[in-house]
Amino acid sequence: MKRSLLIILLATSCLITQAQQTAYTTLENISYYPESESEADEYIKERCVLDIYYPENKKDFPTVVWFHGGGLTAGNKFIPEELKEQGMAVVAVNYRLYPKIKAPVYIEDAAAAVAWVFKHIEEFGGDPDMLFISGHSAGGYLASMVGLDQRWLKKHDIDANRIAGLIPFSGHTITHFTVRKERGIEGTQPVVDDLAPLYHVRKDAPPLLLITGDREMEMMGRYEENAYMWRMMKVVGHPDTRLYEMDGYGHNMLTPAYPLLIKEVRRIMKLEN
Repeated sequence: MKRSLLIILLATSCLITQAQQTAYTTLENISYYPESESEADEYIKERCVLDIYYPENKKDFPTVVWFHGGGLTAGNKFIPEELKEQGMAVVAVNYRLYPKIKAPVYIEDAAAAVAWVFKHIEEFGGDPDMLFISGHSAGGYLASMVGLDQRWLKKHDIDANRIAGLIPFSGHTITHFTVRKERGIEGTQPVVDDLAPLYHVRKDAPPLLLITGDREMEMMGRYEENAYMWRMMKVVGHPDTRLYEMDGYGHNMLTPAYPLLIKEVRRIMKLEN
């Protein structure tokens, strides 16, 4: 009995020591467009930047690219506290906003940021084959568009299927309401065109975990359109699409959803190893 207790105490001590030894660094406001483009356009210079939070003494760690919400009209990058000290990097991205720009510029920015991470994460010790794309609301929409519509990353010579997993939080799967507003379309008029993630359902897409708030508390139709996305991905034969509805939580369901994101990263890493 004493020997078993000693083994448990030693194992616990090792885990605590290991956690204490892992130091994290944050680098801020890194431009993800070439310097020539940033210097030529003040708005690109201001908005097209990212922060990277990463473990210093680890190798081949996974990375979550996180897009903030705000309806494509507002918001700023942030590193979610719940994703810190989890043995992975988190990249928080700013992108240009309507009405200063219009569609599809914010999607182009999101793709450029993801491409930058693919090309540079090894410099920080990360594994470019363990890159996950996530975000809340408008950020969830951008994550889905970059991951499902292959043309955006193709511009950067990157195959979207290299993404390890897509994890949108409460994102539009129909055409975003701000895109519809740009076109003079009422918010109550659903549209599914090439700027809708639903338009790009495909069998060979990366693993997809859809998370929404409670259907009775969410934004109008948000759960239902995600449920339709789940169903259509199943119809085309996608092998790894799942949907979670956070009962009792509305649109701002981030806090209870972060553990699902972490669990998904670890699940896919285990599958790949």
